[in-house]
Amino acid sequence: MPRFFVPPEVLRGNCAVLTGEQAAHAKVLRLSPGETVTLCDGAGWESRAAVEGWESGGLRLLLEPPAPSRAEPKLRVSVYLGFPKADKLEHVIQKATELGAYEIVAFPCARSVSRPDEKSLAKKLDRWQKIAASAAEQSGRGRIPQVLTLPSFSAAVARAAQAQWSALFYELEHSCGLREAAEGRLHDTAALLTGPEGGLTEHEVEEARAAGLAVCSLGPRILRCETAPLCALSALLYAAGELA
Repeated sequence: MPRFFVPPEVLRGNCAVLTGEQAAHAKVLRLSPGETVTLCDGAGWESRAAVEGWESGGLRLLLEPPAPSRAEPKLRVSVYLGFPKADKLEHVIQKATELGAYEIVAFPCARSVSRPDEKSLAKKLDRWQKIAASAAEQSGRGRIPQVLTLPSFSAAVARAAQAQWSALFYELEHSCGLREAAEGRLHDTAALLTGPEGGLTEHEVEEARAAGLAVCSLGPRILRCETAPLCALSALLYAAGELA
């Protein structure tokens, strides 16, 4: 079923009109009267809508009462990762959105090679948010994850620690795995933190541990910086029963 993201106030009415790019997309889909689409507010609510017809302003729809999106995980998982090089962050944003991440947060680490300045970040954030929106639409989600950046590793750790359960994944940790660390602790919110290409320093690991984050392994293999957050997210959602 075609899916369109609209402002939240649209779902409060009985009818809506798709205009602009969304109307153009609807024309490409050749939507006709009687067909059904889904309108989402981007925050977890959606409404089935019947196509009534085309008018000068766009495509007119009749809406059913909104309901919570069934595609959204009950466990809200925030994915934190150190700035990677090139377009690796775009890959993580797209795939983490498809998997069900609540939000994606990027930040610089001691060994980060990529360190975008404020001017370039503004443009990048706009592009990253569009990637998340596109991935959310494609994967049938009812919420568009927010893409955020933080100024430092310390800021990321402090924010991640506010989740009910949070973990940092470190390739030199061998005694504690994700399953052991998360068992019985997954309720409403969780945060997963991974490093950049060069990995995390011992000082950063100890800072995270002191802030209350569990320090975990993702297994005996060393994963690339763009693979680790997606692996951790998939494993955690599976453990929470969200991918069953």
